[in-house]
Amino acid sequence: MADVKVPTLGESITEATLGEWLKNPGDPVQLDEPIASLETDKVSVEVGSPVAGVMGEQLVKVGDTVEVGAVIAVVSEGGAAAAPSPAPAAAPAPA
Repeated sequence: MADVKVPTLGESITEATLGEWLKNPGDPVQLDEPIASLETDKVSVEVGSPVAGVMGEQLVKVGDTVEVGAVIAVVSEGGAAAAPSPAPAAAPAPA
């Protein structure tokens, strides 16, 4: 799993508000695909996924204030490869 952290937002900006989740838990995500939107009084920033995989738990809610460097979510690496594989199909019964 990879942590999704609040990126550096500017020289004097130390916190932001989570404006919107762009992905829901269980959604597939690509590397650097926007998964959340952060807002400050000076800038709006989309936070990209640190890895390709599946969106995991969202650790903050829309409207919460978060500091630069804080972990806001997790992404499971590998996408479908991280999911359990289905059981092999049973062989047909002899006739």
